[in-house]
Amino acid sequence: MSDLELCYLPATEAIAQFKAKTLSPVELLDALIKRAEEVEPVINAFTYRHFDEAMDKAKKAEAKYASGKRTRALEGLPIGIKDENLIKGKPTSSGSLIMKDFVADRTSVGNERILRAGGIVHARTATPEFSSAVYTNSRLWGVTRNPWNPEFTPGGSSGGTAASLAAGTSAIATGSDIGGSIRIPAGTCGLVGYKPPYGRNSDDPPFNLDFYCHTGPLARNVSDAIVLQNVMCGPHPKDMASLRPKLRLPAQYLPIKDWKIAFSMDLGFFEVDPDVQKNTLKALDVFRDLGATVEEVDIGWDHSALDAGLAYLSHIFGADMATYLKDHADKMTTYVRQWAEEAQKSTAAEFLHTLEVANEMYATVGPLLEKYQVLVCPTNALPAVPADFDHSRDTISINGKNVNPALGWVMTTPFNSLSRCPVLTVPTGRASNGVPTSIQIVGRTYTDKDVFQAGMAYESAAPVWFAGDGLRPDVGGA
Repeated sequence: MSDLELCYLPATEAIAQFKAKTLSPVELLDALIKRAEEVEPVINAFTYRHFDEAMDKAKKAEAKYASGKRTRALEGLPIGIKDENLIKGKPTSSGSLIMKDFVADRTSVGNERILRAGGIVHARTATPEFSSAVYTNSRLWGVTRNPWNPEFTPGGSSGGTAASLAAGTSAIATGSDIGGSIRIPAGTCGLVGYKPPYGRNSDDPPFNLDFYCHTGPLARNVSDAIVLQNVMCGPHPKDMASLRPKLRLPAQYLPIKDWKIAFSMDLGFFEVDPDVQKNTLKALDVFRDLGATVEEVDIGWDHSALDAGLAYLSHIFGADMATYLKDHADKMTTYVRQWAEEAQKSTAAEFLHTLEVANEMYATVGPLLEKYQVLVCPTNALPAVPADFDHSRDTISINGKNVNPALGWVMTTPFNSLSRCPVLTVPTGRASNGVPTSIQIVGRTYTDKDVFQAGMAYESAAPVWFAGDGLRPDVGGA
């Protein structure tokens, strides 16, 4: 197996080969490091690199597999960790000049579980400042680019995670999603991304109490996403919002023959790019070929669904950024300053209205999901925006109409409003500019297994991404 093939080896297959002693964690990590040295000058997916320490851990994992001792779920697997959550004794910048010298004195819950499961953190993946944009560029780290077409963004805020996976420099990786930040980059990079229901995966304060906020996995296939989700999932004694008992997703699922699937191309109000529409319709045909009935539905939403999401994020998420305004305004990116300044105008009444709108949205979708197993819609209304995009200064047009530059080109935020619904993103094809497109599979509240059952069935019948020449980005000439 060539180094490049190792770089795109599914995480589940890597673990199986470790156990069979046909592949060493050292060999896999070495291939990923070489790949990173080749492609990082183009994509800029990593912030901090821990290659030497990771290699020491890979050697220990190699010895453990060789000895026949019991191994853990992620033993020896190189995992990119978003440069947002903490690892004790390691720098975490959150993409901000304000945090460039910060070293964590504790480890975040999700990272704690990954390390305990034997995962090896070889690098931290780039994020926009304070994860506050759906593209990935910052004053501290510069511009992160999409491996499929470097002129475009890999999305955000987990953009470095997605770029690393698509370029073959991590086996699996972590993300977080407060307005679509797992699903958007999964969609732009041909990946699988999972936003679990609120409370399923424990999180750090204070955003463990923000029901828009979720941590979760990104991967190159559904099975790999399941492996990481099963590690990240579960209650924690310091997170009162975390759900009991721990839900363990199965690795195999029954077919979806005779399922009823609802779909909406625009959620009632989004402008959707023609390439996205075309690839979404092809994906729906895959479900039909699997024996499911697919029906277009009217979910009764209008632009107030997105407006409320923006207002909610401004009130809470923006307020967190506003705490830095007085002392650090000069170090902030323009898009973070915009969030912070808008937050200072937000009122309690406006925040209350966002909750009322969320309930109105679910009043139509909740009953609908009693009739259908899942709802399908595009993840992103546009394949991607330029890599150096800044929503505080730039504009976006879809189908000749201007849309909100912050979140108007992504169709994810309404399902942060409906945060108890699990959502799985899977790829559908590529647009004319080479950037991937994708769909969201939305389930009833807390029915994680339903979206994975649909996603696994879809993936089994769709083209296999990253499996060989022509199915991988041509970054670094390979």
